[in-house]
Amino acid sequence: MRSSAVEFRLGLSATLVVAAFLIGPVIMSMLAGLTRNAFIGVSSGLTLRWVAQVWDLYSDTVWRSLAVALATLAVCLVVGVPAAWALATHRGRLAGVFESLLTLPVAVPGLATALALIVSWGSVGGLRGSVAFIVIGHVLFTLPFMVRAAKASMALAGLATLDEAAATLGASRARRFFDIVVPNAMPGILTGALTVLTLSVGEFNLTWLLHTPLTKTLPVGLADSYASMRLEVGSAYTLVFLLMIMPLLLGLQWFAGRATANGNADPRRAPAVSPALQAREAP
Repeated sequence: MRSSAVEFRLGLSATLVVAAFLIGPVIMSMLAGLTRNAFIGVSSGLTLRWVAQVWDLYSDTVWRSLAVALATLAVCLVVGVPAAWALATHRGRLAGVFESLLTLPVAVPGLATALALIVSWGSVGGLRGSVAFIVIGHVLFTLPFMVRAAKASMALAGLATLDEAAATLGASRARRFFDIVVPNAMPGILTGALTVLTLSVGEFNLTWLLHTPLTKTLPVGLADSYASMRLEVGSAYTLVFLLMIMPLLLGLQWFAGRATANGNADPRRAPAVSPALQAREAP
């Protein structure tokens, strides 16, 4: 009993130390954005002047980053979920090669991927100076995370057998996908969506090379503010960044947690089937 208490205290102490090491600098940076003079500290007084200045100078980067993240998420959902289902049902050498190629952008440095995009597609129409060019880069980087998360959820739910049963009842491929696969793979899809959103909003390496002065996103603006403005402005930008991303993270985590809890509420629960398909099964 005493040994367990000692282990608990050691684990708690280690956790608090790591949390202080990781979270402490972020808190200090945010606090610097609310003080009149960061070098003097809180004793110089608190102010929202720097936050207002950041919003005046960089508010467009906040909305642009949010639009890029949502567009990236939409593309990853439309492309990644069907691709995950195809990989989950077709296990062969060709599928393995496709999955390896799919994860290649994660292994390659972001700057190299961005340079390859510029060389390949930078001269196509007005693509180079558009936000769509950044979205393409973000999709290449985040799509593997969506596919892996959705595929893992599909494999754990054992949906291949249920899909075959629905096919014998005459259900079309599209109907089986939307009525059986998507509802039962929702925990993995939401986890992938959370990953895609956070990676897209915070992505700097790809965006730094792909952006133009008219398509600057939030991370690039954050780096610019720290390089060319006062420390207080850069710190206030960090505060704005966290205020924008935290509601998204908490909301998606809540939805993913609810989906996982509903799926694990009864371990004997069969995979969900739509009422339409259940009616077809009735004699």
